[in-house]
Amino acid sequence: MKHLWAPWRINYILLKKEKKERGCIFCRFSKDKKNDEKNFVVFRAEKNFVVLNNYPYNNGHLMVAPYRHIKNLEDMSMEELNEHFLIVRKSVEVLKKVYNPHGFNIGINLGKTAGAGVENHIHTHIVPRWLGDTNFMPVISDTKVIPEALTETYRKLKEAWSKK
Repeated sequence: MKHLWAPWRINYILLKKEKKERGCIFCRFSKDKKNDEKNFVVFRAEKNFVVLNNYPYNNGHLMVAPYRHIKNLEDMSMEELNEHFLIVRKSVEVLKKVYNPHGFNIGINLGKTAGAGVENHIHTHIVPRWLGDTNFMPVISDTKVIPEALTETYRKLKEAWSKK
């Protein structure tokens, strides 16, 4: 048996083992302003906020969500919608500065069938991508390797965001 040594992943493992709280994760994070670092909330605007994905596809995987608990794109006010996509654009700028990715996957999963993990609170995913960021691990062993701890990613992005 071969072992993949990744001690920085312990924080990810501990997060998964924490008791799951009831309710919407985005609503909890939007109200819990005293724990932005613990919740990995990178940026707050008037109607939306940015949070790191606790289970990222790649380092720097961000999500933009409105404070209001709404399910559908058409339920967003024009103010929420405009600010939301300005923040998506700003997220791309910050990720380019910090990680220099070769591209991005940006999307909204509307409904469980479309892949929404949190299907009743609309949010946009911003996933930085690099040439060669896929390898045999997900195919052969159903394992994704994230090379940087979430706490380090948070620190870098929070610092870069404050300079924007």
